[in-house]
Amino acid sequence: MADKYDDCTAVTEFCVIDATIYGYRPDLAANIFFLVIFGILGGIQMLQGLRWRTWTFMIAMVLGCLTEVIGYIGRILLNDNPWSGVGFNIQICCIIIAPAFFSAAIYLTLKHLALTLGSQYSLLQPKWYTWIFIGCDLLSLILQGAGGGTAASASSQSTQDVGSNLMITGIVWQVVTLLVFAVLAGDFFLRLYRNRSNLTHSASEILRTTKFMLFLAGLTLAYLGIEIRCIYRIAELAGGWKNDIMQNETEFIVLEGVMIVIAALAVTAFHPGYCFPQMSQRKRVGPNGIMGEKEVSEHESPDAAV
Repeated sequence: MADKYDDCTAVTEFCVIDATIYGYRPDLAANIFFLVIFGILGGIQMLQGLRWRTWTFMIAMVLGCLTEVIGYIGRILLNDNPWSGVGFNIQICCIIIAPAFFSAAIYLTLKHLALTLGSQYSLLQPKWYTWIFIGCDLLSLILQGAGGGTAASASSQSTQDVGSNLMITGIVWQVVTLLVFAVLAGDFFLRLYRNRSNLTHSASEILRTTKFMLFLAGLTLAYLGIEIRCIYRIAELAGGWKNDIMQNETEFIVLEGVMIVIAALAVTAFHPGYCFPQMSQRKRVGPNGIMGEKEVSEHESPDAAV
Protein backbone atom coordinates (compact mmCIF):
# COMPACT_ATOMS: atom_id res chain seq x y z
CA MET A 1 0.00 0.00 0.00
CA ALA A 2 1.37 3.43 -0.88
CA ASP A 3 2.98 5.30 2.03
CA LYS A 4 0.63 8.27 1.76
CA TYR A 5 -2.31 6.00 2.55
CA ASP A 6 -0.74 4.20 5.51
CA ASP A 7 -2.77 6.17 8.02
CA CYS A 8 -6.11 5.66 6.28
CA THR A 9 -8.68 3.91 8.47
CA ALA A 10 -11.92 5.04 6.84
CA VAL A 11 -13.17 6.43 3.56
CA THR A 12 -12.62 10.18 3.34
CA GLU A 13 -12.03 12.72 0.61
CA PHE A 14 -8.35 11.75 0.70
CA CYS A 15 -8.66 8.04 1.62
CA VAL A 16 -10.68 7.03 -1.40
CA ILE A 17 -11.93 3.48 -2.07
CA ASP A 18 -9.87 3.24 -5.27
CA ALA A 19 -6.71 3.44 -3.14
CA THR A 20 -7.53 0.32 -1.10
CA ILE A 21 -5.96 -3.03 -1.94
CA TYR A 22 -9.14 -4.29 -3.60
CA GLY A 23 -10.12 -0.96 -5.07
CA TYR A 24 -13.83 -1.56 -4.47
CA ARG A 25 -16.43 -1.83 -1.74
CA PRO A 26 -17.28 -5.58 -1.49
CA ASP A 27 -20.86 -6.23 -2.56
CA LEU A 28 -23.01 -6.68 0.54
CA ALA A 29 -25.63 -8.98 -1.00
CA ALA A 30 -23.06 -11.34 -2.49
CA ASN A 31 -21.12 -11.66 0.74
CA ILE A 32 -24.24 -12.19 2.84
CA PHE A 33 -25.27 -14.90 0.36
CA PHE A 34 -21.95 -16.72 0.73
CA LEU A 35 -22.02 -16.36 4.51
CA VAL A 36 -25.53 -17.80 4.70
CA ILE A 37 -24.96 -20.63 2.22
CA PHE A 38 -21.76 -21.79 3.93
CA GLY A 39 -23.48 -21.54 7.30
CA ILE A 40 -26.35 -23.71 6.06
CA LEU A 41 -24.02 -26.24 4.42
CA GLY A 42 -21.91 -26.41 7.58
CA GLY A 43 -25.02 -27.11 9.65
CA ILE A 44 -26.19 -29.79 7.22
CA GLN A 45 -22.74 -31.39 7.24
CA MET A 46 -22.85 -31.47 11.03
CA LEU A 47 -26.22 -33.23 11.02
CA GLN A 48 -25.12 -35.65 8.29
CA GLY A 49 -21.92 -36.47 10.13
CA LEU A 50 -23.77 -37.15 13.38
CA ARG A 51 -26.37 -39.28 11.63
CA TRP A 52 -23.95 -41.42 9.63
CA ARG A 53 -20.97 -41.11 11.96
CA THR A 54 -18.56 -39.96 9.28
CA TRP A 55 -16.55 -38.16 11.92
CA THR A 56 -13.36 -37.14 10.12
CA PHE A 57 -15.20 -36.16 6.95
CA MET A 58 -17.63 -34.11 9.05
CA ILE A 59 -14.85 -32.31 10.92
CA ALA A 60 -13.08 -31.35 7.69
CA MET A 61 -16.26 -30.09 6.02
CA VAL A 62 -17.57 -28.20 9.07
CA LEU A 63 -14.19 -26.52 9.62
CA GLY A 64 -14.15 -25.49 5.97
CA CYS A 65 -17.65 -24.03 6.11
CA LEU A 66 -17.00 -22.29 9.42
CA THR A 67 -13.79 -20.72 8.12
CA GLU A 68 -15.62 -19.51 5.01
CA VAL A 69 -18.33 -17.95 7.18
CA ILE A 70 -15.73 -16.08 9.24
CA GLY A 71 -13.98 -14.97 6.07
CA TYR A 72 -17.15 -13.51 4.58
CA ILE A 73 -17.86 -11.70 7.84
CA GLY A 74 -14.55 -9.99 7.15
CA ARG A 75 -15.70 -8.98 3.68
CA ILE A 76 -18.96 -7.63 5.09
CA LEU A 77 -16.84 -5.47 7.42
CA LEU A 78 -15.00 -4.25 4.32
CA ASN A 79 -18.32 -3.33 2.77
CA ASP A 80 -19.03 -1.12 5.76
CA ASN A 81 -15.50 0.27 5.69
CA PRO A 82 -13.20 -0.64 2.78
CA TRP A 83 -10.24 0.55 4.88
CA SER A 84 -11.06 -1.77 7.80
CA GLY A 85 -7.86 -3.48 8.90
CA VAL A 86 -9.81 -6.04 10.92
CA GLY A 87 -12.06 -6.89 7.99
CA PHE A 88 -9.12 -7.27 5.61
CA ASN A 89 -7.15 -9.43 8.04
CA ILE A 90 -10.09 -11.75 8.73
CA GLN A 91 -11.00 -12.34 5.09
CA ILE A 92 -7.45 -12.67 3.72
CA CYS A 93 -6.62 -15.35 6.31
CA CYS A 94 -9.87 -17.31 6.38
CA ILE A 95 -11.00 -17.33 2.76
CA ILE A 96 -7.49 -18.29 1.66
CA ILE A 97 -7.22 -21.37 3.91
CA ALA A 98 -10.85 -22.62 3.95
CA PRO A 99 -10.71 -24.71 0.73
CA ALA A 100 -7.83 -26.75 2.20
CA PHE A 101 -10.34 -28.27 4.63
CA PHE A 102 -12.62 -29.26 1.74
CA SER A 103 -9.63 -30.80 -0.04
CA ALA A 104 -8.93 -32.83 3.09
CA ALA A 105 -12.47 -34.22 3.02
CA ILE A 106 -11.98 -35.31 -0.59
CA TYR A 107 -8.64 -36.94 0.22
CA LEU A 108 -10.26 -39.07 2.92
CA THR A 109 -12.49 -40.82 0.40
CA LEU A 110 -9.79 -42.60 -1.64
CA LYS A 111 -8.77 -44.79 1.29
CA HIS A 112 -12.35 -45.97 1.75
CA LEU A 113 -12.85 -46.51 -1.97
CA ALA A 114 -9.77 -48.74 -2.11
CA LEU A 115 -10.75 -50.69 1.00
CA THR A 116 -14.26 -51.23 -0.33
CA LEU A 117 -13.67 -51.96 -4.00
CA GLY A 118 -10.36 -53.78 -3.83
CA SER A 119 -7.10 -52.63 -2.27
CA GLN A 120 -5.16 -54.90 -4.65
CA TYR A 121 -5.92 -52.43 -7.45
CA SER A 122 -4.41 -49.50 -5.54
CA LEU A 123 -0.82 -48.33 -6.10
CA LEU A 124 -0.53 -47.59 -2.38
CA GLN A 125 -1.81 -49.33 0.71
CA PRO A 126 -5.14 -47.60 1.46
CA LYS A 127 -3.99 -46.32 4.86
CA TRP A 128 -1.22 -44.29 3.21
CA TYR A 129 -3.63 -42.16 1.20
CA THR A 130 -4.89 -40.47 4.33
CA TRP A 131 -1.50 -39.93 5.92
CA ILE A 132 0.20 -38.68 2.75
CA PHE A 133 -2.52 -36.39 1.46
CA ILE A 134 -3.66 -35.02 4.81
CA GLY A 135 0.01 -34.36 5.61
CA CYS A 136 0.44 -32.48 2.33
CA ASP A 137 -2.82 -30.62 2.94
CA LEU A 138 -1.63 -29.62 6.41
CA LEU A 139 1.56 -28.19 4.91
CA SER A 140 -0.51 -26.24 2.41
CA LEU A 141 -2.72 -24.98 5.22
CA ILE A 142 0.30 -23.85 7.26
CA LEU A 143 1.87 -22.03 4.31
CA GLN A 144 -1.36 -20.29 3.34
CA GLY A 145 -2.19 -19.42 6.94
CA ALA A 146 1.30 -18.08 7.60
CA GLY A 147 1.17 -16.09 4.37
CA GLY A 148 -2.23 -14.65 5.17
CA GLY A 149 -1.15 -13.74 8.68
CA THR A 150 2.06 -12.13 7.43
CA ALA A 151 0.22 -10.12 4.79
CA ALA A 152 -2.46 -9.08 7.27
CA SER A 153 0.02 -7.82 9.86
CA ALA A 154 2.53 -6.34 7.39
CA SER A 155 3.67 -2.79 8.03
CA SER A 156 5.65 -2.51 4.80
CA GLN A 157 5.27 -3.48 1.16
CA SER A 158 8.18 -5.92 1.34
CA THR A 159 6.64 -7.80 4.27
CA GLN A 160 3.31 -7.86 2.52
CA ASP A 161 5.02 -9.36 -0.53
CA VAL A 162 6.55 -12.07 1.67
CA GLY A 163 3.06 -12.95 2.87
CA SER A 164 1.80 -13.03 -0.70
CA ASN A 165 4.63 -15.33 -1.78
CA LEU A 166 3.91 -17.70 1.11
CA MET A 167 0.24 -17.84 0.14
CA ILE A 168 1.16 -18.53 -3.49
CA THR A 169 3.53 -21.31 -2.40
CA GLY A 170 0.81 -22.87 -0.26
CA ILE A 171 -1.78 -22.73 -3.03
CA VAL A 172 0.65 -24.10 -5.64
CA TRP A 173 1.42 -26.95 -3.24
CA GLN A 174 -2.31 -27.55 -2.87
CA VAL A 175 -2.72 -27.69 -6.67
CA VAL A 176 0.16 -30.15 -7.02
CA THR A 177 -1.26 -32.31 -4.22
CA LEU A 178 -4.69 -32.32 -5.87
CA LEU A 179 -3.14 -33.30 -9.21
CA VAL A 180 -1.22 -36.20 -7.65
CA PHE A 181 -4.40 -37.30 -5.91
CA ALA A 182 -6.25 -37.22 -9.24
CA VAL A 183 -3.54 -39.33 -10.89
CA LEU A 184 -3.67 -41.97 -8.15
CA ALA A 185 -7.47 -42.01 -8.07
CA GLY A 186 -7.58 -42.23 -11.86
CA ASP A 187 -5.09 -45.08 -11.86
CA PHE A 188 -7.14 -46.93 -9.25
CA PHE A 189 -10.37 -46.70 -11.24
CA LEU A 190 -8.58 -47.59 -14.48
CA ARG A 191 -7.30 -50.77 -12.82
CA LEU A 192 -10.81 -51.50 -11.56
CA TYR A 193 -12.18 -51.13 -15.08
CA ARG A 194 -9.52 -53.36 -16.59
CA ASN A 195 -10.21 -56.00 -13.96
CA ARG A 196 -13.98 -55.56 -13.90
CA SER A 197 -14.56 -59.24 -14.65
CA ASN A 198 -12.50 -60.20 -11.60
CA LEU A 199 -14.16 -57.92 -9.06
CA THR A 200 -15.99 -59.38 -6.09
CA HIS A 201 -19.76 -59.53 -6.25
CA SER A 202 -20.13 -56.82 -3.58
CA ALA A 203 -17.71 -54.47 -5.37
CA SER A 204 -19.52 -54.98 -8.68
CA GLU A 205 -22.88 -54.30 -7.02
CA ILE A 206 -21.60 -51.07 -5.48
CA LEU A 207 -20.21 -49.84 -8.79
CA ARG A 208 -23.59 -50.37 -10.44
CA THR A 209 -25.61 -48.34 -7.96
CA THR A 210 -26.87 -44.88 -8.93
CA LYS A 211 -26.08 -43.49 -5.50
CA PHE A 212 -22.44 -44.49 -5.77
CA MET A 213 -22.12 -42.93 -9.23
CA LEU A 214 -23.64 -39.72 -7.87
CA PHE A 215 -21.12 -39.82 -5.03
CA LEU A 216 -18.26 -40.04 -7.55
CA ALA A 217 -19.83 -37.26 -9.63
CA GLY A 218 -20.07 -35.07 -6.53
CA LEU A 219 -16.42 -35.70 -5.65
CA THR A 220 -15.35 -34.90 -9.21
CA LEU A 221 -17.36 -31.68 -9.25
CA ALA A 222 -15.94 -30.65 -5.87
CA TYR A 223 -12.42 -31.47 -7.04
CA LEU A 224 -12.79 -29.36 -10.19
CA GLY A 225 -14.28 -26.46 -8.24
CA ILE A 226 -11.34 -26.38 -5.82
CA GLU A 227 -8.77 -26.72 -8.62
CA ILE A 228 -10.31 -23.85 -10.60
CA ARG A 229 -10.38 -21.71 -7.49
CA CYS A 230 -6.72 -22.46 -6.68
CA ILE A 231 -5.58 -21.61 -10.21
CA TYR A 232 -7.48 -18.33 -9.99
CA ARG A 233 -5.90 -17.52 -6.64
CA ILE A 234 -2.39 -18.18 -7.96
CA ALA A 235 -3.01 -15.77 -10.85
CA GLU A 236 -4.54 -13.21 -8.50
CA LEU A 237 -1.68 -13.21 -6.01
CA ALA A 238 1.12 -13.59 -8.57
CA GLY A 239 0.30 -10.17 -10.01
CA GLY A 240 1.10 -8.42 -6.75
CA TRP A 241 -1.16 -6.34 -4.54
CA LYS A 242 -3.69 -4.06 -6.28
CA ASN A 243 -3.35 -5.85 -9.62
CA ASP A 244 -6.25 -5.94 -12.09
CA ILE A 245 -7.32 -9.50 -11.16
CA MET A 246 -7.32 -8.70 -7.45
CA GLN A 247 -9.44 -5.62 -8.05
CA ASN A 248 -12.04 -7.43 -10.15
CA GLU A 249 -14.86 -8.36 -7.76
CA THR A 250 -16.88 -10.27 -10.36
CA GLU A 251 -13.99 -12.67 -10.93
CA PHE A 252 -13.60 -13.12 -7.18
CA ILE A 253 -17.30 -13.89 -6.74
CA VAL A 254 -17.35 -16.44 -9.58
CA LEU A 255 -13.91 -18.06 -9.31
CA GLU A 256 -13.57 -18.01 -5.53
CA GLY A 257 -17.02 -17.87 -3.99
CA VAL A 258 -19.12 -19.79 -6.51
CA MET A 259 -16.46 -22.46 -7.15
CA ILE A 260 -16.17 -23.30 -3.45
CA VAL A 261 -19.95 -23.21 -2.98
CA ILE A 262 -20.22 -25.76 -5.80
CA ALA A 263 -17.55 -27.92 -4.14
CA ALA A 264 -19.20 -27.83 -0.72
CA LEU A 265 -22.70 -28.27 -2.15
CA ALA A 266 -21.66 -31.27 -4.28
CA VAL A 267 -20.31 -33.31 -1.38
CA THR A 268 -23.23 -32.26 0.81
CA ALA A 269 -25.91 -33.26 -1.72
CA PHE A 270 -24.13 -36.55 -2.45
CA HIS A 271 -22.88 -37.17 1.05
CA PRO A 272 -20.94 -40.42 1.59
CA GLY A 273 -23.20 -41.40 4.47
CA TYR A 274 -26.09 -41.76 2.01
CA CYS A 275 -24.36 -42.42 -1.32
CA PHE A 276 -21.35 -44.40 -0.08
CA PRO A 277 -22.35 -45.89 3.30
CA GLN A 278 -19.18 -48.00 3.31
CA MET A 279 -17.47 -44.82 4.52
CA SER A 280 -19.83 -44.63 7.48
CA GLN A 281 -19.15 -46.30 10.81
CA ARG A 282 -22.80 -47.29 10.93
CA LYS A 283 -22.29 -49.67 8.03
CA ARG A 284 -19.30 -50.88 6.10
CA VAL A 285 -19.43 -53.08 3.04
CA GLY A 286 -16.08 -54.49 1.96
CA PRO A 287 -14.97 -56.70 -0.89
CA ASN A 288 -15.88 -59.77 1.12
CA GLY A 289 -19.35 -58.64 2.09
CA ILE A 290 -21.04 -56.56 4.75
CA MET A 291 -19.04 -55.78 7.85
CA GLY A 292 -20.89 -54.81 10.96
CA GLU A 293 -19.81 -51.98 13.22
CA LYS A 294 -18.04 -54.36 15.61
CA GLU A 295 -16.09 -55.93 12.77
CA VAL A 296 -15.09 -52.53 11.44
CA SER A 297 -13.65 -51.46 14.75
CA GLU A 298 -11.68 -54.67 15.02
CA HIS A 299 -10.23 -54.44 11.51
CA GLU A 300 -9.92 -50.77 10.66
CA SER A 301 -12.01 -47.74 11.49
CA PRO A 302 -11.26 -45.25 8.72
CA ASP A 303 -13.11 -42.40 10.33
CA ALA A 304 -12.02 -43.05 13.90
CA ALA A 305 -8.54 -41.77 13.05
CA VAL A 306 -6.83 -40.29 10.09
